[in-house]
Amino acid sequence: MKKLVFLFLCSLLVSSGFCQTLFTYGKHAISADEFIRAYNKNKTANSDNDQALRDYLNLYINFKLKVQEAKDQHLDTLPSLEADLQNFRSQIEGNYLKDDKEVKALDNEAFTRSQKDIHVLHFFIALPDQATPADTAKYYQAISEVDRQLKLNDSPENILKNVNKDGISVQENDLGFVTVFTLPYEFENIVYGLKQGQVGNSYRTKKGWHIFKNLEERHAFGKIKIAQILFAVPAGFIAPRAQTKKLADSVYNLLINGGDFAELAKIYSTDRMTYMDGGIMPEFGVAKYKPDFEKMAFSLTHDGEISKPFETEFGYHIIKRIAATPVPPDQNDDNFMADLKQKVSNDSRIEIAKQKFVTEILPKIGFKEYKVNKENLWKVTDSSLLGNKNITAGNVNEKTNLFSYNNNAKVKVSDWILYLRNTNHAQAGAMHESYKQLFPGFISASAVENYRNRLQDFNAAFKNQINEFKEGNMLFEIMQRQVWGKASADSTGLREYYNLHKDKYWWKPSADAIIFSCANENVAKSSMEQINKGKSWKDIMNENASQVQADSGRFELTQIPVNEKIDFSPELITSPVINKTGGTAVFTQILKLYPNHQQRNFEDARGLVISDYQNFLEEKWIEKLKKQYPVKVDEKVFKALLK
Repeated sequence: MKKLVFLFLCSLLVSSGFCQTLFTYGKHAISADEFIRAYNKNKTANSDNDQALRDYLNLYINFKLKVQEAKDQHLDTLPSLEADLQNFRSQIEGNYLKDDKEVKALDNEAFTRSQKDIHVLHFFIALPDQATPADTAKYYQAISEVDRQLKLNDSPENILKNVNKDGISVQENDLGFVTVFTLPYEFENIVYGLKQGQVGNSYRTKKGWHIFKNLEERHAFGKIKIAQILFAVPAGFIAPRAQTKKLADSVYNLLINGGDFAELAKIYSTDRMTYMDGGIMPEFGVAKYKPDFEKMAFSLTHDGEISKPFETEFGYHIIKRIAATPVPPDQNDDNFMADLKQKVSNDSRIEIAKQKFVTEILPKIGFKEYKVNKENLWKVTDSSLLGNKNITAGNVNEKTNLFSYNNNAKVKVSDWILYLRNTNHAQAGAMHESYKQLFPGFISASAVENYRNRLQDFNAAFKNQINEFKEGNMLFEIMQRQVWGKASADSTGLREYYNLHKDKYWWKPSADAIIFSCANENVAKSSMEQINKGKSWKDIMNENASQVQADSGRFELTQIPVNEKIDFSPELITSPVINKTGGTAVFTQILKLYPNHQQRNFEDARGLVISDYQNFLEEKWIEKLKKQYPVKVDEKVFKALLK
């Protein structure tokens, strides 16, 4: 018990320490919490953590001084910086307008379902557009009979025979195997809630009644890439099918005796989308094509395997497996998970997370709905939308408040009408019913917009991210004005700095050389052959502008790319260095060698001089800023951070 109390007191001390001021600069203060947050985002591996923290403190102080100078110069009000900030805000605010826990749950659910394919049988009874209560009862009895017979394992043929009467038509559809995202989310929930062989309860939508049966399950196949030779036959043509079958068999015999699949596809395939590419089709997954075609494709067990000719409604096919991509067994595959999360965010299921988010933010933003007679509201809405007239019905007109928020923002009837105009959702002929259905969505949209405009008040992470971007932008602008731009433009200052610090600018062992960058190794070898035959590097580059680039100059030997340590000599052409990622190749022609420790002239040293001169200007500027904003560090608070 004493230990628990001690740990609790320690946590309070640490928390209070993080809330304390770490340093001040002029009249401005930075808390230990803000500093540690920045440090943890930017720290690198370092064995001496105490020294790393001290070094970062100095950097952070200098950063804050520069940003404060930018603020005092009102650089944050520059139109370009304000536009950048607004653009950045628009890019990131969507990340904070959702229920992260609910989205994570949807991601996990989708991943779990991705591990299993389900063979689904679907029955559907369509409801008439203007169904009477008697119609509804009759159709319900019919779907109940389908449900009963399915659970008795009656055949689909018998079910259709028994139920298709009295003007009722039952549609039966073998959907084949499906996987996550194949069906609408409401149907997917039913199907993935069934055990193998189980029949789901009847489910009603606006269009009619549905029943699903889980016929069988299998471990998910993932995706497959195949090539096909299609021998197309129009549906219903029996005689041509027999002749086409003979042709398909003869081509298959050619294939199993060593025939080239790609070449035969170009000759015989009638699939105009793929035949010129050797029959290769885009990679696909479950439920992309008809079940009979997919069944054969997924039955191929190894790359290069070729199927026997098989028949579908389109004709005869011969397919060859090119590659297969299985579904990963866990969530460690970044590419797969990124694709899955993108599908979740674009799917109707994300509305669940959005609606939960709205429910959570309503108390935060102080949503208050006023009592307004809805029938009068609908009349005012009708008049505005249909007649473009502003009327008063009862005590309701376009200026009437519908609801308000705790930042004194009020939403009026005119906002509701504008919402309808912009979304164009209201349906002519059923306007009032449309209004009733759309009004909750209007409340949600208005609430989210109010929360969006006040994100920095509700979400510390968003506020910090916006502030970091704003300060980073101001830092870039003030550095350009005070350091980078000055150094580049001050030719006199650069010359003077070079003359005062000549002893810093020496060549290490170096060479006049031409470095060639080529599209690939073959281009590099061809260029080397042309050089050996006496062709100039400029002619080589001009004749192969899209595949060869060259850079001539004096380079230190350590800057010249080589595969291994070599002895450089005049006229040497180095072996190509191949980039493993892009396949590009670099080689070098040595023209002249220079010994170590030769003085760099101003032009040779210019890049180094500009960099050093920028550092010099920055140091002088920081000295000035520290006088302008005196810095005081609370060493006790800093030492507490070290602990």
